[in-house]
Amino acid sequence: MPDVGEGLEEADIVVWHVKVGDEVHDGQVMVEVETAKALVELPCPYDGVVTELLAAEGDTVAVGAPIIAVAPAGTAAAEPVREQALAADLVPEPVAEPVAEAAPTKEAGKEAGKETRTAVLVGYGVRTSSGKRRPRRADAAAPTNGAARPAPAGGPLALAKPPVRKLARDLGVDLASVRPSGPGGTVTREDVHAAARPAPAPAAQAFQATGPGETIAGERRIPVKGVRKATAQAMVASAFSAPHVTEWVTVDVTRTVKLVRKLRELPDFADTKVGPLLLVARALLVAVARHPEINASWDEANQEIVVRDRVNLGIAAATPRGLIVPNIKDAGGKSLTALAGALTELVATAREGRTSPADLARGTVTITNVGVFGVDGGTPILNPGEAAILAVGAIREQPWVHKGKVKPRQVTTLSLSFDHRMVDGELGSRVLADVAQMLERPKLLFARG
Repeated sequence: MPDVGEGLEEADIVVWHVKVGDEVHDGQVMVEVETAKALVELPCPYDGVVTELLAAEGDTVAVGAPIIAVAPAGTAAAEPVREQALAADLVPEPVAEPVAEAAPTKEAGKEAGKETRTAVLVGYGVRTSSGKRRPRRADAAAPTNGAARPAPAGGPLALAKPPVRKLARDLGVDLASVRPSGPGGTVTREDVHAAARPAPAPAAQAFQATGPGETIAGERRIPVKGVRKATAQAMVASAFSAPHVTEWVTVDVTRTVKLVRKLRELPDFADTKVGPLLLVARALLVAVARHPEINASWDEANQEIVVRDRVNLGIAAATPRGLIVPNIKDAGGKSLTALAGALTELVATAREGRTSPADLARGTVTITNVGVFGVDGGTPILNPGEAAILAVGAIREQPWVHKGKVKPRQVTTLSLSFDHRMVDGELGSRVLADVAQMLERPKLLFARG
């Protein structure tokens, strides 16, 4: 599993685009993986033939672990290498005995003692032979194909691939107690799940409380991995490390709604989606420019507040894979038409699952539009590393006092959460009031921006 950047440690195999026996070429997309931040397509770095898929769809694989074995096309060593790669994966821990050596190729015979390796995605590949090995002990007979290894003192040694062993550890299953159903007596993922599945509960106990990991009738369990796992960890870290304060304001945005309608008619916005979010984003960017101290992060190690000159505006987006917050780099330096185009592209890319890790990194301030769900407001949790997040509620027609008379007006609620270590009540209030004022009188967007 290669390091796709941004300090990620693991990824989930989503779907393989190749199978054993396929011929692959350098640069060909072979697998899609889901990291903690995005869905990424991984290309094959070799030309050759796939001899083994070392991880199944749904497996979580650590960065640096092999996920595929590729042998040079047309070589006689391809099949023995595949068997060796599989055997190496089934060994639960390093052992002194060597595995059966592959028959040397014509090229290998030219240089005695030279090692050859099968190309894998990470590292130097599977060792196929070695001219120097430690002599066997007299009582250590070489295992033949299909023969079981000597059982440890504690009982028979279960054969299982590393992802299956990890699954067993996560579910608290003792592999030695699992009845294998795979080829050669190997334990499969299905075997582990079957062993972890509790016996059906009697009807009288169907609605009793369960212990950790137990499932009863009427329940289902959803694995927490990928984006959902990263989001959960980030929200817990943010909620319990940054002292959150949330302020609210209700605003008459009737003029903003009218301006949105006029902008939609302009040729400059013909190819972009124009909605209230565009003007909310512009209002926040102008407010940040007027109060730059809110565009900051907390450096715990050095006990410093880091104020950033550029605004990377994050937009919280709900996707089938979970909540992500891609950001528009240097959004404050963009014109209104450029900002509209960037927002349109950001939303479309997120919905299609094509958001890259770079688009999710280095955000400085965020907007979350809960109004699209018909919600009036909320207390948003800060995106880690940021000092503020603005929530926008639904725009509704409500009775409102306008020019001394009660009239139906378009009204919404804004709520700003901020990190009280960096942002005091005055600064947070000024930023929120500025945004509200510009949305109530949108001409100020152009006068101040």
